[in-house]
Amino acid sequence: MSLSTFAQSQDDLETIQQQIKHKQAEIKKQLAVAKKVQNNLQKAELKIAETAKKLNQTQSALNNNQTQQQVLLAKQKSHLASLDKQKLGLAKQIRSAYMTGNYDFAKMLLNQEDAANFERTITYYQYLNKARKSQIDLFNGLIKELESVNAELIDKQQELEILKSRQLSQQKTLTAQQDDREKTLKQLRASIQTDELKIAQLQINEKNLLEAIAKAQAKSESKKSIKLAGLNALKGRLLKPAKGTLRKMFGRYRQGQIKWKGIVIYGDEGSPVVAIHDAKVLYSDWLRGFGLVSVLDHGNGYMSLYGHNQALLKQAGDTVKAGESIALLGQSGGQSRPNLYFEIRHKGKPVNPTSWLKL
Repeated sequence: MSLSTFAQSQDDLETIQQQIKHKQAEIKKQLAVAKKVQNNLQKAELKIAETAKKLNQTQSALNNNQTQQQVLLAKQKSHLASLDKQKLGLAKQIRSAYMTGNYDFAKMLLNQEDAANFERTITYYQYLNKARKSQIDLFNGLIKELESVNAELIDKQQELEILKSRQLSQQKTLTAQQDDREKTLKQLRASIQTDELKIAQLQINEKNLLEAIAKAQAKSESKKSIKLAGLNALKGRLLKPAKGTLRKMFGRYRQGQIKWKGIVIYGDEGSPVVAIHDAKVLYSDWLRGFGLVSVLDHGNGYMSLYGHNQALLKQAGDTVKAGESIALLGQSGGQSRPNLYFEIRHKGKPVNPTSWLKL
């Protein structure tokens, strides 16, 4: 190689190195902008989560109120039927007394021609009076119970109206918060457009997830933990974590050489997300790229991850049973459509969830 050729190669190498440095600086700058927008997105989605959780609680209270009203209405109907029956019984007794002549004690004392008949009549009238008093007492008792049921029904109806008003207010707040989030989401998309930035974001998200899990594990191990058997014996029999359309993406290329580590279930916003098996909540918070995410520890190195939630119903440290609601399905983490992002990991390594779930 001649000196001139070598010099040219050196110049080309320096030019390429300068271009790489310039590109790296540009990506770093754009990632910093994206991070600021992500922080705004986090704030917006946490507000939505708080409102959505309150709305879910209000809906549960509404359902409970309506159930209680149904029970009270059934009790009211039963009491009214019993009152009708008591009315008929009292009517028969009054009619019977009238048919026997409706004698009073004064008349009977003045007419004592037949002492045995007089004694029988007295006994009969005492029996009738005792039975009639018992019927009247029962009748009055039923009326009091019915009045109590009616008063409780009025209270429940007033409570229902308050709950409906609260629900309407919460829905309006939620809609406004979702509109704000959509504006932030547009800014985020505008800040991450190139493939290089998308790949860098995914790498940052994965790094953040692993760090969050490691910190949560260290914190969990320092406390008294419950015994969990893991998932090894349940392969192919675990519960589906949410209702909806399943998209099997595990192992496919996502961006560049980065592959999907889980699956997505498209469903209705606000619908329940359930634990696939008994577990302890290891992590429950907003995480960049995953939105509102719950990570469950099933023991023996098995974990399940539930991301993109609208709201989280359980906190770190809580224990949950298979099928118990842990979150509400949503589109946090910058998603444009309600879905659940779901992973299963064993000793930190992602495994194909479709092989483990009962589908």
